[in-house]
Amino acid sequence: IDVRTPAEFAEDHVPGALNLPVLNDEERVEVGTLYHKDFFAARKLGAALITANIASHIHENFLDKPKDYSPLIYCWRGGQRSASLGIILAQIGFKVHVLEGGYRTYRQTVVRDLEELPGRFKFLMLSGKTGVGKTSILHKLQQQGEQVLDLEGAARHKGSILGLWAGETQPSQKAFESSLRSSLAQFSPSRPVWIESESSKVGLVQIPAHLFQQMRAAHRLELHVPMSWRIRQILRDYPHFTQDRVRLKELLGKLRKFHGARKLDYWFLLIDNSRWEELVESILTEHYDPAYSTSVKRNTEKGHNPTTLHVDSRTVIGLCEKYTAGRIAKISK
Repeated sequence: IDVRTPAEFAEDHVPGALNLPVLNDEERVEVGTLYHKDFFAARKLGAALITANIASHIHENFLDKPKDYSPLIYCWRGGQRSASLGIILAQIGFKVHVLEGGYRTYRQTVVRDLEELPGRFKFLMLSGKTGVGKTSILHKLQQQGEQVLDLEGAARHKGSILGLWAGETQPSQKAFESSLRSSLAQFSPSRPVWIESESSKVGLVQIPAHLFQQMRAAHRLELHVPMSWRIRQILRDYPHFTQDRVRLKELLGKLRKFHGARKLDYWFLLIDNSRWEELVESILTEHYDPAYSTSVKRNTEKGHNPTTLHVDSRTVIGLCEKYTAGRIAKISK
């Protein structure tokens, strides 16, 4: 149970934690402001607000809990906020634990583990140009029981200028790292971990340095599929952009410094006339494919030659079954 404010919880929290704030965002500011003027008055106000909030939480969240219910409670540093809820729940008869050091202790664990955990695993990197279907293949591998570290899922971003998930905002850097640490901590070092080829940043979040170092050294499987299949895949994955032409133009406008006004005008013309296949092919060949080639050269250690997989639209969906059962098993040894 995370008793910090909703804003603190939104920035980052222990995965799976329930947010039951003993002070909301406005109340914390109110008490903190008063604290600097009148310490004793602030203590009284804080106690009044906290007890009212705890009473509400008990009615809404604890009346149905059995006697052996045993929550772990934390606040920012394991201080008065977590103790206030912990004392009352303990007096009720629950077996309560308060995280020593609070969220700060948890955050220190995340930082430490992201330095240590990546070195324990053998990573296999699935790479390929935009639209080859890397993410969907990784999801199929995961469904088959393979260990997959889903960077784009954790970042809620596909790693390109058009990559923000529809209707989503990206997590904070700390929340991104919490998600990665949580996944890595559940993996077995005796089996390979699949990961998608990414630059050091996925949207606005940065891949932790030790993890990215292991990614650069990973054995890489590079997918090659026909352009026509890539176009269909992208139109399927990004339907929201064909429905919001203003937003699409706004995002493509950020590429003006790379491709000039004439190219942007051409892309806007294709958008205005719903010539989506032509638009996607032009953006791929003019922007994404050259960017991919540059990124691979920059982020792959010398001497690491990829295993190249040439597939067509009929076989790409069956790729996981084929290679997980046979060739992927050999590559992973």
